[in-house]
Amino acid sequence: MGLFVAYLIAFAAGASFVFQQAVNANLRVEIGSPWWAGFVSYLGGTIIMLIAALALREPFPDLGIASRSQAMSWSGGLFGAIYIASSILLLPRLGAATVIALIVAGQMIGSLAFDHFGLFALPVHQINAPRIAGALFLVAGAVLVRY
Repeated sequence: MGLFVAYLIAFAAGASFVFQQAVNANLRVEIGSPWWAGFVSYLGGTIIMLIAALALREPFPDLGIASRSQAMSWSGGLFGAIYIASSILLLPRLGAATVIALIVAGQMIGSLAFDHFGLFALPVHQINAPRIAGALFLVAGAVLVRY
């Protein structure tokens, strides 16, 4: 896969995120619960991932691997639930552009820290002036898009 295609896929994933948050917020209003809307979102994603794993003939994970892996590695669902619940609750109040801008700014600041310290075995990418400037521009964009 070429770099340009990878960029397009990442861009499309970002656009699909906005769509996901909008339909989740809409479902929240329709069923009257942010928690059930989040559950439906995760259930749908779980089913799609199961279908993909089966269709691609991925081997079932060895259940013994849980004892050999770090507990934190299994916590993605917790952070995903925080992410989805926050979006469902805030989108109707702040608007899609503001919520997404703040999420992206938060992701950028967090990503700089993860890269700088090589957290969770990520390759180390030291913080430098251009990276800080890029993050500050994203934060400024998050502030400006609110108006």
